[in-house]
Amino acid sequence: MSVAKVTEIIASSEKSFDDAIEQGVKRACKTLKGVKGAWVQDQQVSIGKDGKIEDYRVNLKVTFVLED
Repeated sequence: MSVAKVTEIIASSEKSFDDAIEQGVKRACKTLKGVKGAWVQDQQVSIGKDGKIEDYRVNLKVTFVLED
């Protein structure tokens, strides 16, 4: 039997939502052991004074299995 935990992280990228997700998952896997999945809870963009998107942000829920 295994027990999993869910933690929330926020990641951002100047490129795209997909890149923000990739960066978030990559960082989670670097820090947490046993990462099994992630889902996007929310997406946001920051808009600059010129009306252009400055960065893309995602709130991720990351699931990982707890070690014995």
